[in-house]
Amino acid sequence: MVTFLPSRPGRLAEVPSFTRTIGGAESNVACALAAAGHRTRWVSRVGADGFGDHLVATIAAYGVDTSAVRRDPLRPTGIYFRTATDRASGTHEVLYYRTGSAASAMSPDTLRPADLTGTRVLHLSGITAALSPGCLDLTRALTARRPGRPLVSFDINHRPGLWPEPARARVLLDLARGADLVFTGEDEAADAFGLHGPGAIRAALPEPEVLVVKRGADGAVVYAGGADPVEVPAPRVDVVAPVGAGDAFAAGFLSATLRGLPLRARARHGHLAAAAALTVPGDLAPPPPRDRADRLADLDDAAWGRLHLGPGWTGEDQEVATP
Repeated sequence: MVTFLPSRPGRLAEVPSFTRTIGGAESNVACALAAAGHRTRWVSRVGADGFGDHLVATIAAYGVDTSAVRRDPLRPTGIYFRTATDRASGTHEVLYYRTGSAASAMSPDTLRPADLTGTRVLHLSGITAALSPGCLDLTRALTARRPGRPLVSFDINHRPGLWPEPARARVLLDLARGADLVFTGEDEAADAFGLHGPGAIRAALPEPEVLVVKRGADGAVVYAGGADPVEVPAPRVDVVAPVGAGDAFAAGFLSATLRGLPLRARARHGHLAAAAALTVPGDLAPPPPRDRADRLADLDDAAWGRLHLGPGWTGEDQEVATP
C-alpha cells in the first residue's frame, strides 16, 4: 500500500497534511532484508496507476526483486492513513482504503508452490489473509504443510480494522499452525484470541517449530520445539516514532535465521532491527552495519542490559559505546 503519515500528532480530523510513503508488512520485511544484504523477492498486485508506480519503484530501490508484481488495470493501489500514536494506544486511528484494491484480487493462482523452487524462506502475514476470500485462500494454500516447501514464516499481524467480525480473526490461529516460524505480539494475542501470556500462546500454537512472542519494551520470548522458552530483553531505545518495529523485528530475526545463528542471537538481531525502525520517523530504516550488529548481539547479558540506543545509532559514521 501507499501510506500517508501525519505531519503532526493529533486526530485524523485535525491533521492538516500527510507525507506519502510505502507500507505493507511483507514488503517492509523484504526491503529490510534486502538492505541487510539478502536476496529478496516481493510478490503482490498493485494498480496500473501512479501509486503503483511509486510502490514498485521505491521497493525495487531497496534491492528487492519486483519482477513478480502484477499491475492491475481495473483495480487501484491500496492506500491508508494513520495517526502518529502507537498502534496499541487508545487514541490511534487508521483508515484503510483497499476494499477492491489490486492486492485484494490475489488468489492461489498468484503464487504456486512450484514458484518457490530455490526459496529458503517464505514470509507471510495475517494482513494479507484479511483482504479478501481469495487472499485468505492464497494464504491457506501457502501455509499448508507439504514436503520440500521452504521455511514458512508467518506474522499474525492482527489488525482489528480489517476484521469487522472479530470472531473471524481466529482463522489467523489456524494459518499460524501451518507455519514453521510464527511471530505474534503478546498484546495482539490477548486482544484477538483471549490468550494471555506467552505460555498460553504456545499452548494454543504448539505446531510451529519456532514461536516468537513479542512483548514490546519488555523484550521477547522464543519457543523452539519442546525446549524451555528463551527470554531475551529488549535494549533501551529513545523512540522517535512507534511504528515499523514489528516488521523490522521479523526481518532481523529472519536475517539471523538465514545465517544460522542461535536463538538468542536471532532475537537480539530482531531487537536491534526494531530499534533501528523506532529511531526514525517512518516504517523503514537502514539497518546497522552487520559487524556492529553482530558485536552488539554478542554482548554478555549485563552489557546487553545496559545498552541504550538513540536516533542516528545505525549510521555508518556512528559508533555505539559498548557498556
